[in-house]
Amino acid sequence: MSCDQCYPMPQVYLVDGGGGGQRRSGQPPGLVPCWSFPPAPERAKKSRGVLGVSPCLAVGVLLMFLLVFAALGFEAYQIYNMQAKMRTMRQAEPVNEFNMAERQTGDEPEKVEEKTIRTAAHVLGRVEKGHCPHTLRWEPRAGQAFVSGEVTYQDGGLQVNQSGLYHIYTRVELIFRLCSLSSTFTHTVFVRRAGQASPLTLMEAHRTGFCDHRLVHTRVTDSYLGSTLHLQQNDRVYVNVSHPTLLSHEHYGNFFGLYEV
Repeated sequence: MSCDQCYPMPQVYLVDGGGGGQRRSGQPPGLVPCWSFPPAPERAKKSRGVLGVSPCLAVGVLLMFLLVFAALGFEAYQIYNMQAKMRTMRQAEPVNEFNMAERQTGDEPEKVEEKTIRTAAHVLGRVEKGHCPHTLRWEPRAGQAFVSGEVTYQDGGLQVNQSGLYHIYTRVELIFRLCSLSSTFTHTVFVRRAGQASPLTLMEAHRTGFCDHRLVHTRVTDSYLGSTLHLQQNDRVYVNVSHPTLLSHEHYGNFFGLYEV
């Protein structure tokens, strides 16, 4: 007899029917099992959670989402507080023309520096051909020469159109081709003022003794005058030299100027 392992079979007992001694009534006959199969073990079923996802993983993902939402809420709260403080400051700030202009344009006002033209002049020596007057003439526009502000140049003189304190300076360069111990020259700055017939001397230099003991030789010498003086409106300042024919032809060796201080 063969037994199918897929289905449990009923136990089969053998009955001893031999001539053994008589059994007491009421006692079951000796039953001897032929064979028996143990019950199939039940496989432990593992809990897979919801939709096949581990509960620990689901809890971790949920906590991450909670942290993200908490951070976003905190940032929104900070932004709200900053906006509230800015509104309070704007309400407390006094309104004036400066603030109104700034709010309308949305930009900070630029500081505009007013460029004031300074009263000043610097003129260079002019090369004269033929007659050379003692009162020198100048070039008001050549090279680095300029005239600006409340001063004008006319016929060798610098006229100031506003009373004030001015620094006046001048330099002349002379070439003595027959220089001797007796050679000398005079360098003068004077002003012509309305109401006065004769000019008023402002500065003057007498140069002498600039030649050495040789009898005949060439010598280049110069003279510089400078001072800060008070000038009145419409005063005209001039430069005079005793030997204008000996002036060098270098523009930058002879100059004349003034500026308001």
